[in-house]
Amino acid sequence: MTDAGLGLIPVGFVHSPFKRAEDIPRERNIDPRGFDDVEGTIELFPEYEEGLQDIDGFSHLIVIFAFHQAGPRPGGAGLLSPPPFQTEPRGVFATRSPHRPNPLGMTIVRLRGRTGRVLRVSGLDMVEGTPVLDIKPYTLKDRKSRLKTGWIK
Repeated sequence: MTDAGLGLIPVGFVHSPFKRAEDIPRERNIDPRGFDDVEGTIELFPEYEEGLQDIDGFSHLIVIFAFHQAGPRPGGAGLLSPPPFQTEPRGVFATRSPHRPNPLGMTIVRLRGRTGRVLRVSGLDMVEGTPVLDIKPYTLKDRKSRLKTGWIK
């Protein structure tokens, strides 16, 4: 099966201090606090505002988004050397690289507040205009107690 007919459509977009992918400091990826202090907003399209009902009760959200500035993955789903400071090739599925067979990303942000269809968030690691495909509440079942991080230290 090569075409799942997914037809994904954005539900909104990101307003970020990072205007281009190159503006994101790669060293933040190795800091455990990474992007905690980076604030921005997620603005949903008007037709999705009703879907935000009750979201205010959650401290964190899972955001599924499209890596809209990522180029195609050269060589398919093989190996790459993820930045920063990495020269050893890793399998693309063992990285958080935006250069993937499907340019999908996932991140967890802290919900700081909501005004209508605009969510104020921190922990933002996306660039301005990033298309948001879905938002889900981060719940206790999402927390894992015995986490292994593989080659990432």
